[in-house]
Amino acid sequence: MTPLVQRLADKYALVTGAGSGIGRAIAVRLAAEGAHVTILEFRAEAGEQTATEIRETGGVARVIAADVSNTESMRVAFEQVEKLDILVNNAGIAHVGNVLTTTPADLDRVYGVNVKGVYHGLHFGVPKMLAAGRGTIVNLASTVSKIAIADRFAYAMSKGAVHTMTLSVARDYIDKGIRCNCVCPGRVHTPFVDGFIANNYPGREKEMFEKLSATQPIGRMGRPEEIAALVAFLCADESSFITGSAYDIDGGTVTLR
Repeated sequence: MTPLVQRLADKYALVTGAGSGIGRAIAVRLAAEGAHVTILEFRAEAGEQTATEIRETGGVARVIAADVSNTESMRVAFEQVEKLDILVNNAGIAHVGNVLTTTPADLDRVYGVNVKGVYHGLHFGVPKMLAAGRGTIVNLASTVSKIAIADRFAYAMSKGAVHTMTLSVARDYIDKGIRCNCVCPGRVHTPFVDGFIANNYPGREKEMFEKLSATQPIGRMGRPEEIAALVAFLCADESSFITGSAYDIDGGTVTLR
């Protein structure tokens, strides 16, 4: 890859759920642009794999093992963070089901990671930014925070909450040097997608991959690196006039479907 402009040189970033997929791509991109990256990951081994990838290319990264859904775990994790210029609340889980097939346990599990996990990042991260007088936050929402997709009741609920939490934080701290935005990806090709297809459509993997890809008007799934590039822009000073915004990155899914 062509060396990137060091837009984030000497910035300290924390990315949750950076052990795989979009989170890993974001951590790698921020480090490539000069940020010192803390990977906050429930699966410490996966986090270390991302950190190793960053270090092998000359970047700076460390791993903190934590459960984003657990208040005390996140409190302890953020106590280890001395500087925080950039916070990316990426960790999330998916769920397939409508309001009748989604059990209370399903709802609690999705809420715990996707909503409470983002809350914890904000709750413990914003004070550090207030102390420094500046900070940039990017939350990972989804197209389902804006449009209806069948059988995504709990997931859509959670990502709608991420969107509105973004607006609240942007409004509350606009005069404190803190910007807060979210990105709304469409379907992105990650290991989760491959696993979902393999588990639910054995023997039909190629067919279903093509079918799911075609649901985006542009005709393909997104790549994690594409999401990471947008996140990096929103973390850089170039986007200093942007706050309280929700960016679709979805191959036209929201506006052209």
